[in-house]
Amino acid sequence: MADFNKVLTPGDYKKGELNVVIEIPTGSNHKIEWDRERACFMLDRVEPMDFAKPCNYGFIPQTIDEDGDELDVLMITDQPLTTGIWMKAKILGVMKFVDGGEVDDKIICVPADDRNNGDVYNKLSDLPKRTLEQIEFHFNHYKDLKKPGTTKVKAFEDISSAKKVIEAAIKRYEEVHPEVAFKKGVEETVKAVKKAVEEF
Repeated sequence: MADFNKVLTPGDYKKGELNVVIEIPTGSNHKIEWDRERACFMLDRVEPMDFAKPCNYGFIPQTIDEDGDELDVLMITDQPLTTGIWMKAKILGVMKFVDGGEVDDKIICVPADDRNNGDVYNKLSDLPKRTLEQIEFHFNHYKDLKKPGTTKVKAFEDISSAKKVIEAAIKRYEEVHPEVAFKKGVEETVKAVKKAVEEF
C-alpha cells in the first residue's frame, strides 16, 4: 500500500480543492484509522451500531491537526465510499469540534466532480439542513456510552474558516517534515521562473 503522506499533497486548498483519503465509509461502525507509522489502515475499535458514521470519514495527507493526527474530513456522498481510496474534493466548510478537551476540527467536503447531482453543493448552506443536524448529533453523542460529555460540536463555519484550519495543519506538518517544505519551495520557485520566462 502507498504511504499517502508521501505520494499525495494536501491539494490546492487556496482554490478550494483537496486531496482526501477515505478511512470509514458512510454507515460503518468500524473505527478504521490510518496508521502513519506503518503506512496502512487499522481497525482501532468497533463502535455500537447506533453510532455508525453519518457520512464518509477521512483525512488530508501531509497535515497535522491540533490533536496530533492528520486533519479529518467529513465527505458527503450519496453512496458509501471504500476505505483506502483517495479523491479530489471540494471544500464546503468546517465543523469546529472539541474531543476530550482537544481541538479536533473536521473539514466538510464533497467530491470535486459529482455529475450525479450536477455539482450543486458549493457551500455549507447548499447541503440539506437535516444532513448537518445528523452530523452534529452524531459527533455530540458518539462517545456517550464510554465517555459521556467529552465531545462537543462548537459551530459550523464557512469555506474561508476551513482554509485557515487547513493552512495551519499544513504548516504543522511542514515543521515536522522540513523536507516537504523545501521541496514545495523549490517547486514554487521553478513555477515562478517559468512564468517569468514565458512573460519575457
